[in-house]
Amino acid sequence: MLYASLRRALVVVLSAALLSVGLLAASPSAAQEEWVVGFVLVGPQNDRGWSQAHFEGSEYVKEMIPGVKTIVVDKVNPADRPNVTLEQVIENMIEQGARIIFTTSDDFGTETLAAAEKFPEVVFIHVSGSAVLEGEAPSNVGNVMGKMEFMKMVAGCAAALKTQTNSIGYLGPLINDETRRLVVSTYLGARYCYQTYRGLDPANLKFEVKWIGFWFNIPGVTADPTAVANDFFNGGVDVLISGIDTTEGSVVANQRAERGETVFAIPYDYVGACEVAPKICLGVPYFNWGPSYVRIVKAVMDGTWQSSWDWDGPNWEDVNDRDTSAVGYIFGDALTEAEKETLSAFKKGLGDGSINLFVGPLNFQDGTPFLAEGEVATDEQIWYMPQLLEGMLGVSKAD
Repeated sequence: MLYASLRRALVVVLSAALLSVGLLAASPSAAQEEWVVGFVLVGPQNDRGWSQAHFEGSEYVKEMIPGVKTIVVDKVNPADRPNVTLEQVIENMIEQGARIIFTTSDDFGTETLAAAEKFPEVVFIHVSGSAVLEGEAPSNVGNVMGKMEFMKMVAGCAAALKTQTNSIGYLGPLINDETRRLVVSTYLGARYCYQTYRGLDPANLKFEVKWIGFWFNIPGVTADPTAVANDFFNGGVDVLISGIDTTEGSVVANQRAERGETVFAIPYDYVGACEVAPKICLGVPYFNWGPSYVRIVKAVMDGTWQSSWDWDGPNWEDVNDRDTSAVGYIFGDALTEAEKETLSAFKKGLGDGSINLFVGPLNFQDGTPFLAEGEVATDEQIWYMPQLLEGMLGVSKAD
């Protein structure tokens, strides 16, 4: 009797501990009666950036597919949960009945593949990865990513239309193929619009990226994005584009604008990111994960899903269509009507193919050729971007 009482008490304590960190559902028995889908987020689900976009994608899945229950565990990173591993999170989700698990960070790639080998009956979707493309994934793994490159081009164009100091800053996270191709896309959009719509020599446009070392600030580990943003503005930048998952760039720009400076910002990832500082926001390129997630979950549920690498693009008829477009761009309040019209024309050109910025001649930052005269980049050449481009300032590789 005493042993049973102690055992029951221990179970209660352990369950409460797991509930407190979001690793255990309140009703596991109910989970077995439903289609359970897990979502693992690297940052807070309310970060107004990357992780919130995924959280809202998970909510869209519940809205659109009756009978689906979701489990969301956020802040799975060494700073917020130093003693929690992705493997532990995944195992808890599976114990609660999860049959599909989305791991939503580039950093989760290796552990996702290991979990897929361990749990072959569960479908794993690694967001932003390309193991399937590389032939390194088991058959129960898929990859999905949005073609954000197009919307980053629009962001670069907006910055080029607005800058008066001819100096654009890019607040970068860590350095890898993904972050290089996104900042390269931003630069190409800025260079094109600076020359085409403003009639200015792109050689006079300063475009610099500074990397903080991770997707968001980790004190003592990364560079402080607030300090980096201030350094940009102190150095003459008047438009700051963010590539990190959080909103420090917009916050700093807003603070300086309130002191009378003419500066602007472009946040990233989340449809509502301009709300942080609407007066100085030139718009936001954002991910809309809902349509991709619904397509994948429905395919798994009806037995038609197959492992694939999906790079989902915008619906060019309406890039902000919640039900069809994987990426979008919301115009910010700081844009004039004329600038909005120019951006709309630029976006239309990207959509119908009359504007193609990944066409040669283009050289890498070290002077070696990327694309020859008239050569159009393939998806793989863009995806695996090994360097920044000639004309860009900032390092191409981590130390």
